[in-house]
Amino acid sequence: MELKGKKILFLGDSITEGWGTSSNEKIFWSLLSSRDGAEVTGYGIGGTRIARQKLPSEEAKYDQHFVSRVEGMESKADVVVVFGGTNDYGHGDAPIGTPSDRTDGTFYGALHCLYLALLKKYPAAQIVVMTPLHREGENNLLNDFGLRNVGFLSDYVRIIKEVAAFYALPVLDLYSLSGIQPDVPLLKERYAPDGLHPNDAGHERIYRLLRDFLIRL
Repeated sequence: MELKGKKILFLGDSITEGWGTSSNEKIFWSLLSSRDGAEVTGYGIGGTRIARQKLPSEEAKYDQHFVSRVEGMESKADVVVVFGGTNDYGHGDAPIGTPSDRTDGTFYGALHCLYLALLKKYPAAQIVVMTPLHREGENNLLNDFGLRNVGFLSDYVRIIKEVAAFYALPVLDLYSLSGIQPDVPLLKERYAPDGLHPNDAGHERIYRLLRDFLIRL
């Protein structure tokens, strides 16, 4: 795929919003514009999750789960990139559910709802999925709110890949390929000092992987 002139939309959470970077120009998707000439728009809202939550958050914006935001995105795109799931593990209260779920109240079901909504709205676009990055404490039995986790982060990664494969959507597996692993002190300091959000160097790695991935499509 030639990136120059392509209209690419990015739906995500705080990483897509740019938390951890020194400026918006350092966000991974901004680099696709400045370096490759793509026309990019970021739809990142910190704290948001893929699945609809049972209990309301302190701020209403955190409960704008991914599929609820599709309608408000631009109507035309050549590529739509979905990057989420770490908050579902980190502080979500929705159950994982089962592969047969088709409602947004479980993680499985919300992924189905999201991918179908994007496929319907953007029939001519390439939908691309990115898995969550590693994060500090990704095997904790309790999440950030002290609730018992319904799985490890690796379970959410597996389900994202499983549902994307059902729709034959290409997946960039950042969990396996990014080189960002905050549970390793050296890599935490280098790429994600707060244990979750990549810094400028981390976004550079995401950009390079995504750029090469998109070019091969």
